[in-house]
Amino acid sequence: MDRLDALKLFIRIVDGGSFAAAAREIGVGQPAVSKQIASLERYLGAQLVRRTSRSMTLTEAGQSVYEAGLRIIGDFSELESSVERGQTSPGGLVRISVAPVFGRLYVVPHLPALFARYPHLSVDLSATERTVNLVEEGFDVSIKNGQVADSSMISRHLASSPIVVVATPAYLEKHGRPERPKDLDRHSCVIFAPMHEPRIWRFQGIDGPDLHVPSGSFRTGDAEQIRAAVLAHMGLVQAPGWLFAQEIASGAVISVLPDFAPAPLPIHAVHPSGRQLPNKTRVFIDFVSEILAADQGPAFVSIGV
Repeated sequence: MDRLDALKLFIRIVDGGSFAAAAREIGVGQPAVSKQIASLERYLGAQLVRRTSRSMTLTEAGQSVYEAGLRIIGDFSELESSVERGQTSPGGLVRISVAPVFGRLYVVPHLPALFARYPHLSVDLSATERTVNLVEEGFDVSIKNGQVADSSMISRHLASSPIVVVATPAYLEKHGRPERPKDLDRHSCVIFAPMHEPRIWRFQGIDGPDLHVPSGSFRTGDAEQIRAAVLAHMGLVQAPGWLFAQEIASGAVISVLPDFAPAPLPIHAVHPSGRQLPNKTRVFIDFVSEILAADQGPAFVSIGV
């Protein structure tokens, strides 16, 4: 039995939901499929599926083999494609998860340069604010803002973004400029509420940490709407500098309370552990790191700051 073919067959069975469906797809009898999977189970020393007359479920070992198999088959397909093209540069499809506004501002505009450097590379970008399961959903890498809590993932620190409080000149001219965090009690805030609860604003000063629960007429869990509300003069917001870097540089918004800014927000590239990082993923992560390192100032600060 060819182990790679058996692994491909097992993945086909899981994806199709039954031994019979996989047998029809490859044009063989169901007993032949059952025999190959039984042989694979003997080789691995573990039961992969539980079968009844009406259903099929994966065992815990079967789920692990399925997830690992997807990566193995994907890497082998990339290798085959590279050899067939006679290419020496990385190629293949990189599946990426990224926050929508971050992707729009700092990933998509730079993709032409990435493709010029690696002409055999392609990108499938999923823009979402939710936390994705990289393994179960088939992503190669996620670009995440903030600390990485999942110890089963490998993360690389790409950059840090200063935390700023900003408002438009028109808003500050009408309502005044806060000089200390406690002054925010008299101001309207644009509230970021990703889980329908206001995200607390954090400050750091000579007297230690300070917290502020923002209040205002508008709250949203969407960063694009945060930008729109601030630029519509609806109030102040605390946000990573990258979200308003262009407006800070142009003067469209003004940063206030800089002496009370908390520690910068780290930005990581996160990918599954347990295997060597494919070249296609590595070069994408390296490229994003280059982009952020070249955009110092309002958006990002050097790693370690």
